[in-house]
Formats: sequence, C-alpha cells, structure tokens
Amino acid sequence: MGAAMLETKTELSPHILKAVQGFMGVADNPSNTDAVFDIADGLRHTALYESYLSYAYSQPAIVQILKERYLAPTPDLDKLLQYPSDSLGYLYAFRMKEAKLDPEFYRKLSVDDDYSYIALRIRQTHDIWHLVTGFGTDLTGEMGIQAFSLAQTRSPLAVMLLSATVLYTLKNAGPLSEIMAGIQQGWQLGEKAKPFLAQKWEEHWEKPLSEWRAELDVEPVNGRATLMPS
Repeated sequence: MGAAMLETKTELSPHILKAVQGFMGVADNPSNTDAVFDIADGLRHTALYESYLSYAYSQPAIVQILKERYLAPTPDLDKLLQYPSDSLGYLYAFRMKEAKLDPEFYRKLSVDDDYSYIALRIRQTHDIWHLVTGFGTDLTGEMGIQAFSLAQTRSPLAVMLLSATVLYTLKNAGPLSEIMAGIQQGWQLGEKAKPFLAQKWEEHWEKPLSEWRAELDVEPVNGRATLMPS
C-alpha cells in the first residue's frame, strides 16, 4: 500500500467511564443513588470542577466556610423533635422520621481538599435544602432542587443529573412539562437566594423555618416537601 492508514483509538479514562456509567444509570432510573454518587466521583478528576471551585471562591461567605471546613455531627432526630414545632430542627426531624430516612444516606468520602469538603457538605444538608426551598422529592421536586443547586454552585453534577432525568422522562413519556417547570422554578429560586452552602444550619436548629427563609430570600415553592434521598 502506498500510504499507511492510521487508526485512532479513543479510550475513556476510568473516572470518565465511571461518570458515564453513572449517567446511564440515572437515565434508566433517577432513584439510583449509587449511580448519582458514581457520577460525582467520576467528575471529580475533570477540569469541570476547576470552574466549579472558581465560582465558590468568588463568594466571600462560601470562602469563609471553606476555610473553616465546618462540618456538623449527624443530627439526633429524637432530640430535634424537642424543639418548637415551627423550628427548622423539628420540621427536619419530623419529615425524616415520617419518611423513615437515615440522615447519613449518602456515600461517605474523606475531606482532603475544597472539592471533597463541598461535596460532603452538600450531601449532609441535601434534605435541609429540600425543606427550606419547599421542593418535594418526586421527580419534579428533585429536578427543582438540582436546578437550584446549579444556580447556587454551578455544579457539573447537577447538569448531569438534570440531563439524565430529562432523558429518562422522554424515554418513558413522563411529565416533561412539569419537569421543565420545576427546573425553571429551581433555577430562579437559586439565583435569588443567598448561598445555602455558607449556612451553619445545625447551629440554629431552634430558628423558625420562616425566619430562615426570610433571611435567605427564599419564597418556597408550592407543594409538600416530603424528604427522600437523592
């Protein structure tokens, strides 16, 4: 042969492959929490998180909590039920017990840099975000909270989860209009609200939920925010 033909072979790195497999897992079943955490673990080693961290560093309140690496112990739900019935602590504990949920439902990870701290902190407080925003945990509510997270943090994980769930909805002829409405609500709410990531919720369990919302510029969405892991 006069000219050699070059064959190119593209291989995905293990972490990218893990993220892709996680994406497909969520597209098949949005309730697959292992797939969600596989996406997060896979994306961790990509350049996408450089812009994610840059956005966090642009917000002084988040920079402060990053310096502190503030983490709270796992909440004692029975103790929280002793707070006033309108408090964040009581309402959080009530919802968690009602849904028979474990506050430590998430995959654990060690905190050894700013990314791992942010990831763990968001996992710890995910259900608090649900409660404060008013988003439920049906498919529409979960997409709302992911859009909220995207607006607040510019999270690549949120982008992947939103995309995978829209694919799932299309494939299963689901309520696409409701899903897109929830995404729009979440984005608008997240753009307006003060940074949730900067809050030390656990130091003020006694504060009424209405006060938290007022202080953070949150007008909760309609609907019952029954908590479920995501």
